[in-house]
Amino acid sequence: MTDPAGDALALAEDIAQRLGRLNDHLTHAPPHRVARVLGTVLDGDRGALSRMTELLATGSYFIRHHARTDALPPEVPLALGRACNQLHDVSLDLDEHLPDLRRLAEPPTGAQAPSVKPGARDMVVRRRR
Repeated sequence: MTDPAGDALALAEDIAQRLGRLNDHLTHAPPHRVARVLGTVLDGDRGALSRMTELLATGSYFIRHHARTDALPPEVPLALGRACNQLHDVSLDLDEHLPDLRRLAEPPTGAQAPSVKPGARDMVVRRRR
């Protein structure tokens, strides 16, 4: 019988490696492909960001027991919970921009293609507290 903890660890390592490879691919991909991949990763229902948020929530829940038995300091589950909440907030912020990513993922062709390169814009950063 296989060790479930070993399988989970191997799965976590595989996911980390795959994310690294995905990042490597994106550094050389055209903008429409990057937008398509990011749209998939950031999808609020099935994307990697929402899955990571769920993973941190699950980890926080199960690690609380170890904090109650003094095997871990109570700050550990609190930090995981805080990270989960912050990722959720980031996900909500990014969700507003998914239509823009989807629009970029479908590059215009022919007569619809922009003839002028878009100019630089000021970047606005919002922070929630």
